[in-house]
Amino acid sequence: MKKTLSLALSLTASLSVYAQEAVVAIEAVPYAYGTHLDIAKVINVTPAADICGPTPVQMTYKDSHGETHILEYSVIGSGCSNG
Repeated sequence: MKKTLSLALSLTASLSVYAQEAVVAIEAVPYAYGTHLDIAKVINVTPAADICGPTPVQMTYKDSHGETHILEYSVIGSGCSNG
């Protein structure tokens, strides 16, 4: 009885490990002019650096199929002034 219970518990524990979703690191894809973007929902946009000039930012978004992507593109930094 104890062996059967022990076997059942160990089998349940090992199956729960397989049921957990694997965490996959998503790499940022650099934007190229003309790239088709399928953006259904923006999740996050990193802030621009405090410099006066082009600086990279990253946008994390979900596409129309629910997949998450990271797009890297350049913006003018927030350190420029007009005076």
